[in-house]
Formats: sequence, C-alpha cells, structure tokens
Amino acid sequence: MEKGNGRILCVDDHKDTCEMLAALLGLEGYQVSQANTVSDGLCAALSEPFDLILLDWVFKDGSGIELCKMLCGAGVKTPILFYSGIVDRSEMEAAMRAGAQGFLVKPVDIDDLLGSVSRVVSNGASAQQRGSARPPANSSP
Repeated sequence: MEKGNGRILCVDDHKDTCEMLAALLGLEGYQVSQANTVSDGLCAALSEPFDLILLDWVFKDGSGIELCKMLCGAGVKTPILFYSGIVDRSEMEAAMRAGAQGFLVKPVDIDDLLGSVSRVVSNGASAQQRGSARPPANSSP
C-alpha cells in the first residue's frame, strides 16, 4: 500500500483511541490532530484545513452525527469517515445522509481502516482538483 500524506482530524471521546489512530496513521505518513469532544472537534475543523475527519458517534457533549451536520452546515468540505462501535444499519445510513463519506465499525481490520482512509483522502484531493464540493461516498456501510 502506498504511503499516505495529508492531515487528518481524529474526533473520539476516548483519548487512547485517538492516540492509537494517530500512531498508526502517522506511520503511514499522515499528520493527525486529535479532539475528544464535539465542541473541540468543531473548533479544530473550522480553524484548520484537514483532508479527512475520522469521527466517533458518542460524546458527552453531543453526537458525531450532530457534529457532522454542523460541519456540513458550516460549509466544511472535508470528507468525514465515521469510526464507531455503532452497528445499527439505520444509524449508519443516517450518518451517510448527514454528509459522511463512509462508516467503519470498530473493531476494524487495520488494512480495511488504512484502505478506507487512503481512498477517502485520495477522492477528496481528486474532488478538489475537479472543483467538486464533496467527494463521492466510497466506503459506505
């Protein structure tokens, strides 16, 4: 697999999950910033450019789907990939309707995670070159 590059925002209420993802994705060449609340994730996503937002579902101060809707409503064009233990198909579909490009269920195979991240980041870069607002969904449930 080709080494990635790009900036990823990991928004997860479990710091250890963020740290694990930062280490794993860092080995693949990505720069990873971390946020552990909806409000911190919103602030980070609005203040810095990212190539991908990895987003959990459940937070003490809201939900990942609420953050996804806020980001899309604010005009953020960064692709969003949910990474959560939620396995309810209707909630996965709600995430996609809210603007996410994919949904990975924890625990996920490392190769599947890296492949999905690479595809979404690459599609986002391609969409920006073409002038598209958001890349197509490629890792749907």
